Amino acid sequence: MGDHTTNKIHPVSEVNIKSVAPPPHASSSLRHHLRPPSPPPQMKAKRGFSCCKCLCWSLSILITLIIIIGATIGILYLVFKPKIPQYSVDRLTISQLTLNLDFSLYARFNVQITAINPNKKIGIYYQKGSRLSVWYKNTNLCQGSLPVFYQGHQNKTVLNVALAGQNQYGRTLLAAIQEQQQTGRIPLDLKVDVPVKIELGKLKLMKVRILGNCMLIVDSLSTNNKISIKATSCKFRLKL
Repeated sequence: MGDHTTNKIHPVSEVNIKSVAPPPHASSSLRHHLRPPSPPPQMKAKRGFSCCKCLCWSLSILITLIIIIGATIGILYLVFKPKIPQYSVDRLTISQLTLNLDFSLYARFNVQITAINPNKKIGIYYQKGSRLSVWYKNTNLCQGSLPVFYQGHQNKTVLNVALAGQNQYGRTLLAAIQEQQQTGRIPLDLKVDVPVKIELGKLKLMKVRILGNCMLIVDSLSTNNKISIKATSCKFRLKL
């Protein structure tokens, strides 16, 4: 009988398995694989398209509003043809210019002003809080206010406004005025600040202010005497 070859299975000895750290270059690769996947190019394109579309809509709405507002203002201007009111200082009188015991100067003026509304379709509501003041070389002599009233279309109104004030440097101020009076030309500045509401037809607009300066040259500042206004120059503007 032939020899039978017997295969023997030998036990394999246990091998100690040790954890092996990955090489340095493998750590960056591993971190790369752990990052969340970036959105596909189509998603990025859609997001950018949405932002661009939103911006275009916003610009379109803004341009439309500007066109509507501009067209409305243009129509109102053509229909109502607004003109700024005209003012003139007709007369100035002084009822009191007194040096007090404490050397303060008390002044009381009366100014006659003519206000003209040249507009055919615009009325003017004169509001509370107006201020008129007379100045001599940057020194406030007196102040007052216009009455509250409504001025209709193409209306002419004559106003008599009382102004009063007291200055603590009266002695020096009175001496300067008396010296200037010898020349026969005393410069005065009438400052105007008046809040008004404009009426377009039956529509009342928001409150605006009429600001103005009237440079006056008078011959004297004597009390209870007729004062001659030799020259006057007025400028007025509207302030929103």
